[in-house]
Amino acid sequence: MTSQNFQAFGLADTLLSALARLSITEPTPIQSQAIPAVMAGRDVLGIAQTGTGKTAAFSLPVIHALLKKGGRAAPKQTKVLILTPTRELASQIAGNVKSYTVGTKISHTTVFGGVSIRPQIATLARGVDIVIATPGRLIDLMNQRAVDLSAVEHVVLDEADRMLDMGFVRDVMKIVAKLPSERQSLLFSATMPRSIGDLAAKILTKPVRVEVTPEVVTVEKIDQSVFLVPQKAKKHWLIDRLADASLAKVVIFTRTKHGANRLAGDLEKAGIPALAIHGNKSQAARQKALAAFQHGSARVLVATDIVARGIHVDEISHVVNFELPEEPESYVHRIGRTARAGHSGIAISLIDPSERAKLKAIARLTGQSLEPQPTDFKVPEGAAMDGDERPARGPRQPRGRNGGGNRRGGNPGQGAPRNAGGGENRRQENGGQRAGQREGQREGQRRRRRGGGGGAQRQAAGV
Repeated sequence: MTSQNFQAFGLADTLLSALARLSITEPTPIQSQAIPAVMAGRDVLGIAQTGTGKTAAFSLPVIHALLKKGGRAAPKQTKVLILTPTRELASQIAGNVKSYTVGTKISHTTVFGGVSIRPQIATLARGVDIVIATPGRLIDLMNQRAVDLSAVEHVVLDEADRMLDMGFVRDVMKIVAKLPSERQSLLFSATMPRSIGDLAAKILTKPVRVEVTPEVVTVEKIDQSVFLVPQKAKKHWLIDRLADASLAKVVIFTRTKHGANRLAGDLEKAGIPALAIHGNKSQAARQKALAAFQHGSARVLVATDIVARGIHVDEISHVVNFELPEEPESYVHRIGRTARAGHSGIAISLIDPSERAKLKAIARLTGQSLEPQPTDFKVPEGAAMDGDERPARGPRQPRGRNGGGNRRGGNPGQGAPRNAGGGENRRQENGGQRAGQREGQREGQRRRRRGGGGGAQRQAAGV
């Protein structure tokens, strides 16, 4: 069944009014296929990219069911459980649910880590109709007996493939084991690897399968370019390119959290407003960074793959792969942050010669010809290359023969203290770094043989 308007689905007037208020008039393909199946009480396996309207596809018919049945959740219980892999996605779903339930008595809450668990326990104690949770924090609450899942009527697994990628499969199965057998189960995923098929077989009962927007169609809307840039020169190439004002709202993806922090700091030093966002950031810091990026006070957002599907910001002009991802599917999700809602977008990838194999894997997956373009870019004279710790300060200072300078009782392997004598420092320089490190290791072994736990006691004392 397909429909050109939401009235044809038979949704409650309250939901139709909410959609009209939000200027949402026509259902997307995933909504046209999924909503009737969910309203008919069927389990659903949905395959669709982020940005295609999946949230409304499952939340609208589930809210309709709650409105039709009425009643409130009992203390510690919930009627609807929505599982999602990241805090950002949980917050996004909660925002949509809030918009759809304005003027109703339906309650909802989010449950995720990175914030205090106590307010979550207090909220759940009263009973909540819709709980939107990340698996890890929900398990914590279950272990503390703060939530009872025995009354769940509808369970939704959103971005299921991402949950599996992040290692949540055991938590998900623990959660599912606590759900009643009589329930409606909905599973949505951007991809359909064998692992998702296995998971769906365990969770869903005779599901209706809906599948729209293949990945290759999404990437075809994006102008993709690849530049061959040595790893150590990427930062400078990027800073030079960001001088172009047309790169108005840019998401840059790195492989590591440390790399994201370092690159954001380097861009700030170059006068380019930038913020980093990754799994080690607190929830407050992540929300603040996203808000600053959304409102334009930060022109650049540097992110890791853990939030590749959690960044929902309007009108992202460019996506930059500072480093190619390990999995080619992640490339599709990264560049999918631009070209949303029917708009076009631009994706730029910087590849070191060592990344050619990853580029070939991406080309095979997307069916795109991604030939790297050589560049004649030259790093500014005197600029520090990525990976050089002290490019302008001469040779690195050795740690010294005993690894602890001339401080008696210093810990083996640590650098010289600030009050180390000048004569000793000169002897360290002449002795060389490698000799000092070897001697430091031997000294550490001698001390351990002589004194056993003395070093640990000195560390505990702050020495």
